[in-house]
Amino acid sequence: MPDVNPTRIYVDADACPVKDEIYRVAARHGLPVSVVAGNFIRVPQDPLIERIAAGSSMDAADNWIAERAGKGDIVITSDIPLASRCVKAGAEVIAPNGKPFTEDSIGMTLAVRNLMTDLRSSGEVTGGPKSFASRDRSAFLSALDQTIRRIQRQRAQQPAPNQG
Repeated sequence: MPDVNPTRIYVDADACPVKDEIYRVAARHGLPVSVVAGNFIRVPQDPLIERIAAGSSMDAADNWIAERAGKGDIVITSDIPLASRCVKAGAEVIAPNGKPFTEDSIGMTLAVRNLMTDLRSSGEVTGGPKSFASRDRSAFLSALDQTIRRIQRQRAQQPAPNQG
């Protein structure tokens, strides 16, 4: 009997530099992908890829993802507050540079983000994020593939529900 709730990949798409890589890995594993943006975004014509225009309000895309992602799902985002919400819901969360957000790391990551936001709002110049490099793309591909395989192993080890 097929898995009733297959792993779904949720993509916080507005500024995601690895969408094409996500589509390729998802197709190889036969996993559905929800590409979520505030407004219209172009996606490939593929029955496994769902385009979601969540609305133009400030956190519409983040809220849409956070309300749906859970255990066994994968969220791709560089948005730390969204990552925190999804980790707490049990989802696996990966940044586009391949860095995983985990229960162990998300608290400190969120604290540093909030500190940097406070420093910037007080006029401190803190610089921006590092530019995206080809090694980041490679690290991301590896992290996504490993995460999918880990979820599949965990699901295979779970006892089958009672048939009755």
